[in-house]
Amino acid sequence: MAKSVAIQGFKSEAITYRERAVANLERQIGVYALCDLDGTPIYVGQSVDGIQSRVRRHLTSARSDIIANRQVDVWEIAWVMAWPAERDSITRLEASLFHHFDASSALMNGSVPILPSDPIPFTRAAQILQVMPSAEIDRRREPSARLPRQIEHYGRLVDHYLNVKSSAELRVSMEAHFARLTKYHLRFLEQAGPAPSGSDDAKEQ
Repeated sequence: MAKSVAIQGFKSEAITYRERAVANLERQIGVYALCDLDGTPIYVGQSVDGIQSRVRRHLTSARSDIIANRQVDVWEIAWVMAWPAERDSITRLEASLFHHFDASSALMNGSVPILPSDPIPFTRAAQILQVMPSAEIDRRREPSARLPRQIEHYGRLVDHYLNVKSSAELRVSMEAHFARLTKYHLRFLEQAGPAPSGSDDAKEQ
């Protein structure tokens, strides 16, 4: 019982940290990026009703298609980047940022925006906000915690694709997740140490 109460208390602390952090997020309309435990963007989106409002819906799983479709695991989101923008430039900015980040690490968006003929040059986000306590980021980055979690999430995504929504967009998301799983798998093996070079039984054969 004591252990259960302690775990619940820790979860509440993490949630409280996130709520307080999001309260300081940019309220203007524009483009945002959800970033993983390594600070790498995993999803780029736009909001015409306020960046803070949109991101809050993602982080609470409330009325968020990318969460409902299993494209993004909230467990992974540790930072949020924000680019306030004028309404008539939001779509072009979103496409430009998507292709900038997707080129180095595949995003979970699913749908791929068309890169405009006059893309907006990349600029550093106006705001980079940490939405998870540092101690929790370190704990979740441990390969022994991260790999099993993301294997489970990939399984949920595949199940959703097979039984709920077999769209081309979700297939793209699955490919992005699988590429990340390979990276987590290698990190796990590195932490586990070198593979055995052989055994006495093998030598006898």
